Amino acid sequence: MMNTKLKPQAPAVADPHEDTIRGLYMESLHLVERLHRRLLDVIKDEFDRQGRDDVNAVQALLLFNIGNSELTAGELRSRGYYLGSNVSYNVKKLVDLGFINHARSRIDRRSVRISLTPAGQEIAETVAKLYERHIGSIEKVGGIGEGEFSQMNRLLQRLDRFWNDSIAYRM
Repeated sequence: MMNTKLKPQAPAVADPHEDTIRGLYMESLHLVERLHRRLLDVIKDEFDRQGRDDVNAVQALLLFNIGNSELTAGELRSRGYYLGSNVSYNVKKLVDLGFINHARSRIDRRSVRISLTPAGQEIAETVAKLYERHIGSIEKVGGIGEGEFSQMNRLLQRLDRFWNDSIAYRM
């Protein structure tokens, strides 16, 4: 008769370098998530100060990212302009609220092209002005200058590439 019990294995030798990378990677993941939530909080706060409750922070960011473009919902996702799970819902809501125009594409009648109405452009401009205020003070108040932003952007691009490769090559 064959013994099918699993034999306990000796614990793998801990790799201090891998443990350090693990801790730093997990901290980075946490920061990326928290920073996105914090950005939404900053945008919400700006609209709260203006007494506007007709659009939420996710929708305002979506309008900002559309800007002067004419896009499809799929293009919003593929260009990374939208960081939510339900683009269609928010686009429909923004159409209903009068912030987005939508029209069938002349080239592909199955796709719907979207662009901002004047009311949508006003929301996008509010976000743009908020960012401009930040740009004017982030170095003095936040202590983040050109060199730090360049390095941070390079590193975030490398992380983005790594995650894209993880998906593409099923790593």
